[in-house]
Amino acid sequence: MAGHPFRDVVIAGAFNARQARVLEGETSLSISLEAARGAIADAGLPVTDVNGIIGNHTSDIAFELGLGPVFQSGSGLGIPAVLEAAAHVALGLSDVVVVVGGSAGVYTDRASTAPWTRPNNEFVAPYGMFTAAEFALIARHHMHRFGTTPEQLATVAATIRNNGHANPQAVYHGRGPFTPTDILESRMVADPFHLLDCSMTAEGGTALVLTHADRVADLPEPPVWILGGNSDRLGPSYRHAPSWDLHGRVGDVNGVVGRRAAQRSFATAGLSPADVDVCEFYDPFSFEIIRQFEAFGFCGEGEGGPFVMDGTIGPGGRFPVTTDGGTMSFSHGGASVQLLQRVVRGVQQVRGECVSGQVPDAAVAMCTGGGAGALFTDVLLLGAERP
Repeated sequence: MAGHPFRDVVIAGAFNARQARVLEGETSLSISLEAARGAIADAGLPVTDVNGIIGNHTSDIAFELGLGPVFQSGSGLGIPAVLEAAAHVALGLSDVVVVVGGSAGVYTDRASTAPWTRPNNEFVAPYGMFTAAEFALIARHHMHRFGTTPEQLATVAATIRNNGHANPQAVYHGRGPFTPTDILESRMVADPFHLLDCSMTAEGGTALVLTHADRVADLPEPPVWILGGNSDRLGPSYRHAPSWDLHGRVGDVNGVVGRRAAQRSFATAGLSPADVDVCEFYDPFSFEIIRQFEAFGFCGEGEGGPFVMDGTIGPGGRFPVTTDGGTMSFSHGGASVQLLQRVVRGVQQVRGECVSGQVPDAAVAMCTGGGAGALFTDVLLLGAERP
């Protein structure tokens, strides 16, 4: 590679709007606007400098903020949206790009699983293939094959939930502390997942601002750089029953989806898993953390269960994971929000400004989205130093 593709791109602003189980009086648009305004203010840039917007409700946000004429894209899946924004800045197509997600008032039937994970089609609905069951298939395969235990899954869940317990900005702040026994004693949802192995649902908004490195001197906050990123997809999410050994054009199977994306991301960055200081991994279910550590090369195949034990992923451990509480405890406001929040938290870690769970001298953050139960995984590497 002649030069790093994102050498001239900087993440200048990051902001989480309010998060709650229910945001009374808010809509997805209103909370998205709050997030966009907050990220632009965090970047210290005038709204009039924005000429690119990616994510939810882009046309409405452009109108409400008076941004037009502006480039817009409806990409709403977190890391791919960030990479699209970075490409726009790198290629000179836009100067300042806002990436935004927000969700409120869309989940009203709270006796059932969240609407973004229960498509009603002939191959899913009659068989009860809601999201927990789909991810449970992946976890159970690993347990049969490698001997991964419920206690190892529960250790992951307790660690992440305790991170949220300590985070004053988390929806489930103060709900703990939790032990692995607490996780295992919660009711079974989809074997092997107990209730506390699973993400919750919430509402909220989040946003980022990306711009050209020429503006670093004018920014009020330390710049955060994109060191590498990529995406792996094997098919449509929540439409087909996932299997561990589902494969596509290359040898990798769904059980290690994200491996190719991670390898290419590390290659772009000139780094390896050993260089990562904090792992802001997406946490829809406890086993997904174990699976990601294996898929990304932090440990060997089948070694993920023992790997997460003995404090490795907790505060002060070698690879602290999902430090704000993630979708289990911080917030889980629909796909556009939850998948972008891992990046926002990665930015906060590299800046050194987390209100809780700050990893000392964090210089490289790995952020992810998706999972094998959804047939995709996205990867992003953020850093404190320009690539």
